[in-house]
Amino acid sequence: MKKKILVVLGGNSRERAISIKTGEACINSLRRQNYKVVKFDPKYKSFLLIGKIKPDIIFNALHGEEGEDGYAQSFFEFLKIPYTHSGVISSMNAMNKHTSKKLFIINKILTPKFLVILKKKYKKNKLRNLLKNKKLKFPLVIKPNNEGSSIGVKISRSFISLQKNIQFLFKTYDTLMIENFIGGQEVQAAVLNGKPLGAIELKPRRKFYDYKAKYSKSANTNHIMPANISKKKYSEVLNIAKRAHKILKCRGVTRSDFKLFNNKFYLLETNTQPGMTSLSLVPEIAEYKKISFDSLIKKILLDASINR
Repeated sequence: MKKKILVVLGGNSRERAISIKTGEACINSLRRQNYKVVKFDPKYKSFLLIGKIKPDIIFNALHGEEGEDGYAQSFFEFLKIPYTHSGVISSMNAMNKHTSKKLFIINKILTPKFLVILKKKYKKNKLRNLLKNKKLKFPLVIKPNNEGSSIGVKISRSFISLQKNIQFLFKTYDTLMIENFIGGQEVQAAVLNGKPLGAIELKPRRKFYDYKAKYSKSANTNHIMPANISKKKYSEVLNIAKRAHKILKCRGVTRSDFKLFNNKFYLLETNTQPGMTSLSLVPEIAEYKKISFDSLIKKILLDASINR
């Protein structure tokens, strides 16, 4: 008997639309492999109702808030149903940019200099001094501390622009991160079940690799697989991605986002729920390694467990 797989997709985050695309792609793959598949969207039902469905395995296809921040995973653990991808603490730490950056720094992984500001403590007149103390220089990237898919990311090239972007983002978010903008090559590396999978380079035609560049064909982002870097640098970025995966205690598949500038890799973040859409990078990296989409999904599925 093939197992019953519950694919959790959609949800309430700002990445709902992408999660649905990821989920549908995974559902189609699992059905091709003759699994019995049930779809579950936590936007319409409580996670606690999963227990009544009695799946053998939960395939987590959620993105963003409540999907990759430890929230959904805490329900899966409570229900004691094996699930894919990272566990509660690793998901929470990876999603929180401040926490993950602190872990990277402790473990001597290079990441852009940054500053975290809180809505309830923010004082406009102290911003210049904060930037100076943290050695932050324009252009600066400002983004929500707990968000994915480049949602809410802004680039500020002046102090006035930065203040405007802060005020705008504080309408939606309570915690923001400001960090030095790093130029150079955009390289992303995937890790599958603890082993490096490969690294791809992206050349966006937009100002940076934003939401549209990631998910819209019309953005015409150029994907270069394998990344156009030396063998030594390729090996180096895979090793850093593997270390980040291990430091955060991730499971299943992750994708780490880097900038290569002045011959140094800067790790921006590690994603515990990378996309599985037609434009997603992990399936593209896997395909280059002669791993079909169905094989990739099966490898993720077979790693499912509890106590992650």
